[in-house]
Amino acid sequence: MPRVRDAAASRRRILVAATAEFAAHGIAGARMDRVATEAASSKERIYAYYGNKDALFDAVFTESVRQTLDAVAFDATDLPGYAGRMFDHFADHPDAQRLTTWYRLERPTGRALSAVIKANRTRLEALAAASTTTTFSPVELLTLIQAIASSWGTMNPEFAEAAAAIDREARRRSVIEAVTRLIGQDRP
Repeated sequence: MPRVRDAAASRRRILVAATAEFAAHGIAGARMDRVATEAASSKERIYAYYGNKDALFDAVFTESVRQTLDAVAFDATDLPGYAGRMFDHFADHPDAQRLTTWYRLERPTGRALSAVIKANRTRLEALAAASTTTTFSPVELLTLIQAIASSWGTMNPEFAEAAAAIDREARRRSVIEAVTRLIGQDRP
């Protein structure tokens, strides 16, 4: 009896395996043989589905962006809440933050991904339309909020050790309070 292939299931396994591989090793360090082994697939199948390693990373990162946007609703009228939700997402899904870091490091001038362009445009337009009392431009404001929300997950190991006594809820509160102060609102 011939073996029946489930292409959709195979692609899902490849994306899951590739997500872990790229999060751990970046684009340059990722190895397609490890992805193939973890996905119970072959390198040839991966290349048939995705073309090459860069295209596979694009698919992985695009999916990560989509999942982040689905999980973390952007609300230009509640920026401290958005920062808290972003903090939670990265704390619960450290691979998403690692993929973002690798994307920034290894693709500083590379081909832009439509998912990233759309996410940035949508948030910046919402900030421009919102009536905030801050003197920061929408680009400056979004940059600072994202940096604050992701800061606890990007510490070097030596500093992370010093900050280990601060529990997750206290870290989250500090993110929300910092954004509250940044936009000039009263404390929550």
